[in-house]
Amino acid sequence: MRDLTYYVAVSADGFIAGPSGEFDAFLFEGDHMAGIWEKYRGTAPTDLAAAAGLAVDGGPFDTVLMGWNTYAVGLPAQPDPYRHLRQIVFSREHEAPDGAAGVELTDRDPVEVVRELKAEDGAGIWLCGGGALAAVLADEIDRLVLKINPVLFGDGVRLFGDRPYRPAALRPVAVTPFESGVVLAEYARG
Repeated sequence: MRDLTYYVAVSADGFIAGPSGEFDAFLFEGDHMAGIWEKYRGTAPTDLAAAAGLAVDGGPFDTVLMGWNTYAVGLPAQPDPYRHLRQIVFSREHEAPDGAAGVELTDRDPVEVVRELKAEDGAGIWLCGGGALAAVLADEIDRLVLKINPVLFGDGVRLFGDRPYRPAALRPVAVTPFESGVVLAEYARG
Protein backbone atom coordinates (compact mmCIF):
# COMPACT_ATOMS: atom_id res chain seq x y z
CA MET A 1 0.00 0.00 0.00
CA ARG A 2 1.37 3.39 -1.02
CA ASP A 3 1.44 6.35 1.38
CA LEU A 4 0.04 9.81 0.73
CA THR A 5 2.43 12.48 2.03
CA TYR A 6 1.43 16.12 2.34
CA TYR A 7 4.85 17.72 1.82
CA VAL A 8 4.67 21.51 1.75
CA ALA A 9 6.32 24.77 2.77
CA VAL A 10 4.40 26.61 5.45
CA SER A 11 4.78 29.89 7.32
CA ALA A 12 5.23 29.84 11.09
CA ASP A 13 1.59 30.94 11.39
CA GLY A 14 0.24 28.10 9.23
CA PHE A 15 -0.13 29.47 5.70
CA ILE A 16 1.10 27.80 2.51
CA ALA A 17 0.59 30.93 0.39
CA GLY A 18 -0.50 34.53 0.74
CA PRO A 19 -4.04 35.77 -0.01
CA SER A 20 -3.30 35.98 -3.75
CA GLY A 21 -1.16 32.83 -3.88
CA GLU A 22 2.13 34.56 -3.00
CA PHE A 23 4.92 32.31 -1.80
CA ASP A 24 7.99 34.49 -2.42
CA ALA A 25 8.52 35.08 1.33
CA PHE A 26 9.58 31.45 1.78
CA LEU A 27 13.34 30.86 1.95
CA PHE A 28 14.69 29.40 -1.29
CA GLU A 29 18.34 29.70 -0.29
CA GLY A 30 20.14 28.44 2.78
CA ASP A 31 21.55 25.35 4.42
CA HIS A 32 18.13 23.69 4.50
CA MET A 33 17.96 23.31 0.72
CA ALA A 34 20.57 20.54 0.27
CA GLY A 35 19.44 18.53 3.29
CA ILE A 36 15.79 18.64 2.35
CA TRP A 37 16.51 17.89 -1.32
CA GLU A 38 18.55 14.83 -0.40
CA LYS A 39 15.60 13.39 1.49
CA TYR A 40 12.82 14.65 -0.80
CA ARG A 41 14.53 14.53 -4.20
CA GLY A 42 12.28 15.12 -7.17
CA THR A 43 9.99 17.63 -5.48
CA ALA A 44 10.94 20.57 -7.67
CA PRO A 45 9.55 21.19 -11.14
CA THR A 46 11.54 19.29 -13.76
CA ASP A 47 12.97 22.36 -15.54
CA LEU A 48 13.85 24.15 -12.29
CA ALA A 49 15.69 21.09 -10.98
CA ALA A 50 17.61 20.75 -14.27
CA ALA A 51 18.60 24.43 -14.21
CA ALA A 52 19.89 24.01 -10.64
CA GLY A 53 21.74 20.80 -11.52
CA LEU A 54 19.57 18.69 -9.23
CA ALA A 55 18.77 15.08 -10.05
CA VAL A 56 15.07 14.22 -9.92
CA ASP A 57 15.39 10.43 -9.99
CA GLY A 58 15.50 8.25 -6.89
CA GLY A 59 13.07 10.33 -4.85
CA PRO A 60 10.36 9.02 -2.55
CA PHE A 61 7.46 9.89 -4.88
CA ASP A 62 6.33 8.85 -8.34
CA THR A 63 3.00 10.72 -8.31
CA VAL A 64 2.15 14.34 -7.46
CA LEU A 65 -1.33 15.67 -6.68
CA MET A 66 -2.32 19.33 -6.93
CA GLY A 67 -5.40 21.48 -6.78
CA TRP A 68 -5.91 23.82 -9.72
CA ASN A 69 -4.64 26.93 -7.89
CA THR A 70 -1.35 25.22 -7.00
CA TYR A 71 -0.97 23.98 -10.55
CA ALA A 72 -1.85 27.37 -12.07
CA VAL A 73 1.05 29.12 -10.28
CA GLY A 74 3.38 27.96 -13.06
CA LEU A 75 1.05 28.68 -15.97
CA PRO A 76 1.51 29.48 -18.77
CA ALA A 77 5.29 29.00 -18.53
CA GLN A 78 5.14 25.43 -17.20
CA PRO A 79 1.97 23.59 -18.24
CA ASP A 80 3.72 20.24 -17.59
CA PRO A 81 5.75 21.11 -14.46
CA TYR A 82 6.67 17.73 -12.94
CA ARG A 83 7.30 15.69 -16.10
CA HIS A 84 9.39 13.22 -14.08
CA LEU A 85 6.31 12.30 -12.00
CA ARG A 86 2.74 11.24 -12.73
CA GLN A 87 0.84 14.52 -12.34
CA ILE A 88 -2.81 14.64 -11.28
CA VAL A 89 -4.57 18.00 -11.03
CA PHE A 90 -8.04 18.31 -9.47
CA SER A 91 -10.45 20.84 -10.92
CA ARG A 92 -14.16 20.97 -11.62
CA GLU A 93 -13.95 24.18 -13.65
CA HIS A 94 -10.84 24.08 -15.85
CA GLU A 95 -9.46 22.24 -18.84
CA ALA A 96 -5.82 21.26 -19.32
CA PRO A 97 -3.94 24.01 -21.14
CA ASP A 98 -1.91 23.47 -24.31
CA GLY A 99 1.39 21.75 -23.61
CA ALA A 100 0.09 19.83 -20.59
CA ALA A 101 0.39 16.40 -22.19
CA GLY A 102 1.72 14.81 -18.98
CA VAL A 103 -0.96 16.26 -16.71
CA GLU A 104 -4.06 14.26 -15.80
CA LEU A 105 -6.83 16.75 -15.10
CA THR A 106 -9.75 15.24 -13.19
CA ASP A 107 -13.01 16.37 -11.66
CA ARG A 108 -13.39 13.10 -9.74
CA ASP A 109 -13.68 12.87 -5.97
CA PRO A 110 -10.12 13.30 -4.62
CA VAL A 111 -10.67 10.72 -1.85
CA GLU A 112 -11.74 8.10 -4.38
CA VAL A 113 -8.74 8.87 -6.61
CA VAL A 114 -6.29 8.68 -3.69
CA ARG A 115 -7.69 5.36 -2.51
CA GLU A 116 -7.25 3.95 -6.01
CA LEU A 117 -3.69 5.30 -6.20
CA LYS A 118 -2.81 3.81 -2.81
CA ALA A 119 -3.92 0.38 -4.04
CA GLU A 120 -1.60 0.55 -7.07
CA ASP A 121 2.03 -0.52 -7.08
CA GLY A 122 4.58 2.24 -7.01
CA ALA A 123 6.42 4.75 -4.88
CA GLY A 124 4.86 7.37 -2.61
CA ILE A 125 2.16 9.86 -3.53
CA TRP A 126 2.95 13.54 -2.90
CA LEU A 127 0.21 16.02 -2.12
CA CYS A 128 1.85 19.24 -3.28
CA GLY A 129 -1.06 21.55 -2.44
CA GLY A 130 -3.25 23.36 -1.92
CA GLY A 131 -5.02 23.90 1.33
CA ALA A 132 -8.55 23.19 0.11
CA LEU A 133 -7.46 19.88 -1.42
CA ALA A 134 -5.56 19.00 1.77
CA ALA A 135 -8.73 19.64 3.79
CA VAL A 136 -10.66 17.19 1.59
CA LEU A 137 -7.87 14.60 1.82
CA ALA A 138 -6.99 15.09 5.51
CA ASP A 139 -8.20 11.65 6.55
CA GLU A 140 -6.22 10.00 3.71
CA ILE A 141 -2.88 11.65 4.56
CA ASP A 142 -0.43 9.12 6.00
CA ARG A 143 2.51 11.49 6.46
CA LEU A 144 2.72 15.23 6.99
CA VAL A 145 6.06 16.86 6.14
CA LEU A 146 6.28 20.57 6.83
CA LYS A 147 9.06 22.92 5.76
CA ILE A 148 8.28 25.50 8.44
CA ASN A 149 9.68 28.87 7.38
CA PRO A 150 10.56 31.60 9.90
CA VAL A 151 8.07 34.08 8.52
CA LEU A 152 4.57 35.22 9.45
CA PHE A 153 2.03 35.73 6.67
CA GLY A 154 -0.93 36.94 8.73
CA ASP A 155 -3.41 35.87 6.05
CA GLY A 156 -3.59 33.59 3.05
CA VAL A 157 -4.11 29.96 2.14
CA ARG A 158 -4.20 27.88 5.31
CA LEU A 159 -2.34 24.59 5.50
CA PHE A 160 -5.62 22.67 5.64
CA GLY A 161 -8.00 25.24 4.20
CA ASP A 162 -11.46 25.21 5.72
CA ARG A 163 -11.91 22.05 7.72
CA PRO A 164 -14.37 21.29 10.50
CA TYR A 165 -13.08 20.79 14.02
CA ARG A 166 -12.11 17.14 14.17
CA PRO A 167 -8.84 16.44 16.03
CA ALA A 168 -6.62 13.71 14.56
CA ALA A 169 -3.44 12.62 16.32
CA LEU A 170 -0.12 12.66 14.48
CA ARG A 171 3.05 10.97 15.69
CA PRO A 172 6.29 12.96 15.36
CA VAL A 173 8.85 11.12 13.20
CA ALA A 174 11.66 13.69 12.97
CA VAL A 175 12.33 17.37 13.53
CA THR A 176 15.35 18.90 11.81
CA PRO A 177 16.21 22.55 12.46
CA PHE A 178 18.52 24.39 10.04
CA GLU A 179 20.69 27.49 10.53
CA SER A 180 18.50 29.28 7.98
CA GLY A 181 15.65 29.10 10.49
CA VAL A 182 13.69 26.56 8.44
CA VAL A 183 12.53 23.54 10.43
CA LEU A 184 11.66 20.28 8.69
CA ALA A 185 8.95 18.63 10.81
CA GLU A 186 7.83 15.13 9.84
CA TYR A 187 4.76 13.36 11.23
CA ALA A 188 2.94 10.09 10.62
CA ARG A 189 -0.69 9.25 11.25
CA GLY A 190 -1.37 8.20 14.87
